[in-house]
Amino acid sequence: MKYHYNKFLGNTLLPVDIVLAPEWWNKNEKIIFDRDFFFNPAKRVEEEQKMEKVLYERWGRYGLGQHKDEKRPEIGAVHLAAGFLLSEMLGCKVDYTEGHPPQVITANREDLSLNVEYVFKSPAFISITNMWDSMKKKYGYLTGDINWGGVLNLAMDLRGQHILMDMMMNPHEVKLYFKKIAGIITKFTSAMMNETGTTSISVNRAVRHFKKPVLLHSECTYTMISAEDYDNFLLDIDIEWSRQRPFGIHYCGPDPHRMAESYAKIPHLDFLDLGWGGDVKILREYLPDTFFNIRLSPAEVISQSNEEIRETIVRLVKDSDNPFLTGICCINMDDLVSDDKIDTIFETVESLRSEYLRTDEKV
Repeated sequence: MKYHYNKFLGNTLLPVDIVLAPEWWNKNEKIIFDRDFFFNPAKRVEEEQKMEKVLYERWGRYGLGQHKDEKRPEIGAVHLAAGFLLSEMLGCKVDYTEGHPPQVITANREDLSLNVEYVFKSPAFISITNMWDSMKKKYGYLTGDINWGGVLNLAMDLRGQHILMDMMMNPHEVKLYFKKIAGIITKFTSAMMNETGTTSISVNRAVRHFKKPVLLHSECTYTMISAEDYDNFLLDIDIEWSRQRPFGIHYCGPDPHRMAESYAKIPHLDFLDLGWGGDVKILREYLPDTFFNIRLSPAEVISQSNEEIRETIVRLVKDSDNPFLTGICCINMDDLVSDDKIDTIFETVESLRSEYLRTDEKV
């Protein structure tokens, strides 16, 4: 059998990555996730290098912590999965705590008004750009990116669950509202891309394995809408973004297969970050050329035996039916996870790579 791969991503065989939750970092390495962690330029550089060193010490044999000896001016927390900045720029309150990710407080806005000009004059945007300027002045360049969320994610931060009623009662206004949010995202991600060359490592570190940077749209909240709602309100936005390849969707919910037929309408869906519980076989039927980044459940990894973790990974890779269009990750493992469980993830993938390379199957 001859496997094909996505030319925009390259022929990487079964990339694998992990992200540890702030609870893990706080308990094991005493890292504090206050506002300074995200906005203080010296702290940004110091803490990101510390994280790289820790990852190298524990899992360097699997390729983690490659930048441990570098002081990198990372503009955002590329070792976390924390989307909050655009919500704060839009006017939401954000709580910063020592041992948890930033918590966005839903604004529960009364209507669908949106002051686009304010967003890029907001205190949060001024703070982040001041940090960028400070780091660029010192280091001469910037790297990394900042988790930018997604259209419906941000709409729900602003309107709460009222946005779901808006979709029924004021569909035309909601479409305009979503387009405004998409425009804000485009302006923000374009600014990051111009500075660092990436936009979505902080959405999922798996994208760092590919030869071209993926624009990865977070659709965490799509578990709350129907496929028909997606088609009517949000599909056009993904289609437009997909024109500048590679484009990807992050769907961390347990039912991404529910959107399979709709996602197949996107001309160029290069990357799908799919949640645990998703039916990989159904998705592959509709998306034969899309790279599947299969997410393991961080809660299940903690409770499963090492053999159960191995069996889960083997089954999911088999269901994806193409090792050159498949990756494995586990995101937001907290302080209850043991090192041997993470070892098992990497070792299982390494074993699968060896199995595929031992066969006569060629790209």
